[in-house]
Amino acid sequence: MKKYKFTIRGNEYDVHLKDIEDNIAELDVNGTIYEVEIRSEIKTSKTPNLIRKPVEKKPGEGQIRKNESTGSYKVTAPLPGTIFKINVSVGDTVTAGQSIMILEAMKMENQIQTEKGGVVTAIKVNLGDSVLQEDILIEIG
Repeated sequence: MKKYKFTIRGNEYDVHLKDIEDNIAELDVNGTIYEVEIRSEIKTSKTPNLIRKPVEKKPGEGQIRKNESTGSYKVTAPLPGTIFKINVSVGDTVTAGQSIMILEAMKMENQIQTEKGGVVTAIKVNLGDSVLQEDILIEIG
């Protein structure tokens, strides 16, 4: 905090005032630490002492959980929009890159294609449904 130079009886002292808490001052005098009691007015600290409870983790918190694979591939909406046309039905076999649905977004028709082939196990949307980005549209097994 503050540094002082004192000369007492011809001896020089480098004094560093480190901390004042209530009426106790912590001083470093030529490398030696002293705690000194102040008898005059007691200054209160402007900065409050924060007392926090230790952080307790809940069971399982901080651990990485893997999503359990059901063996199906989920086709999700790449952007928000409305389902304009569905080109497949449950039980159909699809191949990678096949157009399975048309999504209307921003007045444009967007082809939704699957990245993996397989059999369509579930269709999660209907014609005219509004979907958000990353909503599940179709599951392929």
